[in-house]
Formats: sequence, C-alpha cells, structure tokens
Amino acid sequence: MTVDDTTSGADAPDGSGGSRGATGPGAAHPTPHHAVDHTAEPTDDPLAIRLEQLILGADRRYTPFQAARTAGVSMELASRFWRAMGFADIGQAKALTEADVLALRRLAGLVEAGLLSEPMAIQVARSTGQTTARLAEWQIDSFLEGLTEPPEPGMTRTEVTYPLVELLLPELEEFLVYVWRRQLAAATGRVVQAADDEEMVDRRLAVGFADLVGFTRLTRRLEEEELGELVEAFETTAADLVAAHGGRLIKTLGDEVLFAADDARTASEIALRLIDAMTQDETMPALRVGIAFGTVTTRMGDVFGTTVNLASRLTSIAPKDAVLVDGAFAEGLIRTGDAPASEAAAAEEAAAAEKDGEMPPSYRFALQPMWQRPVRGLGVVEPWLLTRRR
Repeated sequence: MTVDDTTSGADAPDGSGGSRGATGPGAAHPTPHHAVDHTAEPTDDPLAIRLEQLILGADRRYTPFQAARTAGVSMELASRFWRAMGFADIGQAKALTEADVLALRRLAGLVEAGLLSEPMAIQVARSTGQTTARLAEWQIDSFLEGLTEPPEPGMTRTEVTYPLVELLLPELEEFLVYVWRRQLAAATGRVVQAADDEEMVDRRLAVGFADLVGFTRLTRRLEEEELGELVEAFETTAADLVAAHGGRLIKTLGDEVLFAADDARTASEIALRLIDAMTQDETMPALRVGIAFGTVTTRMGDVFGTTVNLASRLTSIAPKDAVLVDGAFAEGLIRTGDAPASEAAAAEEAAAAEKDGEMPPSYRFALQPMWQRPVRGLGVVEPWLLTRRR
C-alpha cells in the first residue's frame, strides 16, 4: 500500500514535506489523474471492506501522506517501509488506519533510538512482510477455503466467511505470536552459543538439499491436483523429520527442500530418515540428498555461500535413494566418533577391543569414499557416500 516516489517530501514544491497528491491538511496540489495507479487502489466491495475492518480492527482514515505525517516519518521513508513489507502502491487513496501509523512510528522509533540502522529496519520490514504474506496466502487458499463450505443449502461461501474469520482471528493471532516467540527463542539460543562474535553472523553449519528424482517427468504424467498432493506430502514429511531431529527447514522449492543443522550427526540422521521415509512410500519418487559442512552466511532466514553451492552440486550427482557428503562433513562425523575413518580401521578397533576383553566402538554411520570429480565452479571434490552402519 505504498505510494510512488513522486510523493516524497523532497519533491514537494512548497517544501512542506508533503505530497502533491495528498488530500489531507498540508497538501499542495492534487495529483494528476494519470499519475495515480488506480488499479492498485483498495477495493470498494462492501464485504471486502467489512472483512478488512474486522481483520485490521480499524476504519480507513488516512492517505499515505497523512499516515506518514501523523507518524512523524518522511514520505520517502514511509514508502520504503511499505514497499519492503510488500504492500502495493495506492496513490493517495484514503485506505490506511491507526495501525499503519503506529507501525511506521515504531519502526522509525527503533531507528531514531539507534537500536536499528535504517537498512536493518528495512530488512526487518521485508523479512516480516515476505514471511507473513506467504502464510496469509496459504491460510486463504487452503485453510479458509476448505472451511467455508456452506453448511446449509442456499447459503453462499461469502455469507459464511465473515463469521468464520470473526471466530478464528483472535485464536490464529495468539497462535502466530506463540510460534514466533518459540522460534525466536530457539534461534537466539543457537546464535549466542556461537564460538565467537564472527561466527554469530557467518556460522558453520551442515547444509543439505533433498531432491525428488524425475520430478519433471512426473509433471507431465500427473494431473495438477495429484502433483499438488505429492508435493505437499513431500514437503510435510520433510518438514516434520527435519524439525523432529533438531534441524531447521530453510525453504521448500516444490521438488526440493533445503535444510540446515548445527552438526554433522544431526544432518546425517535427518538425511537418512528422509531417504527411509520416501522409499517406504510407494507413491513417492526416489530421493537424493547432498550435504556439505562449512561457513555459511545467513540472511532473512536463508543461507548463502560456497557451502550451500557445494551441497547443491553434491545433490545433483548423488545416486537415487542415497546421501553424498563432502570431506569436511565426513571429518566431522569421524571426529565425533559417529563414523569410523574406514571399515578397515573399524575392524582393527574391534579386534583390539576383543583381545582386551572390551566392547568394540559403536558407530552410527558408515562413510565410503567415492571417485574424485570436478564440480562446476568449485574445483575437484571427493564425495563420500553416507549410510547407516549395520
């Protein structure tokens, strides 16, 4: 719900800090009709307006210029915040509420107090907007759509929507805040345990991709609904397994999921359980997983860097229903005693333990070195095949 850049205070001909398109006090000249994108203006549909008022808890009162001025924020900064949050340009329509003013005031206040830099405040707005936009779309497309089937003949879906939203809104709001606080607590705990200040930003993680094999061929064979169900089942299974075993689902890409874990043991357990789950489901295609361990840069919940690229390349060359890992990942498993350096070394250890009347070492995983090969953009790598030790 932002305005175009012609409404910034720097462009106001009278130096009022206002917009040429403002209709409230302090407006200089009306915006020419052709300068406003009317297609982006809020709807005038009566039910849509009633639902908007119910969800936002307030009536439309302000144009963008009026909201920015009331919040004590420049029009330019307000536009940057709104665009970062993913709101459409609305020209100078009167469509904003007290909540919009308060949000502007809070973000600007964090900058003024020195708690956030302006670029960081923009990033907070963007990350929050992108995450909640996806959540809202899913809730409307899947959740509400399934619940608004008319309970009685003659009723329309529209007639059911308002009372349903009225009942669900407070419960969903409290649940959203609860989950966010839980996730924030977990993320904060992980970061403060970093070895040093530098690692709090550029962290060492195990990063893995799990990719459905032959997905492109499936898209030609399956109906859209069947394909959607398959992708949803895959994403649900992956998300549940990653979370249950202490990893973090970074993102889903339809036929591929990206996950991360703090250590090689956790990532190994996730990868092998994903393979097991997919092979046990006859409706699912084969799965391949690639994992690398190293420094990653985290931004807005995503991960970047050479480690991520290497994990992606390992996935592309992994056999069906198998897990390939890089050398740093294999070293991590060997160092923690989760895998032997080699089967020959494990046999020697077992023989020595038997001779001394002791229990031989117990390993969770096995590692088999594969042929070295050049990987585009990353040089020559030596993948290791990861399996569960029998």
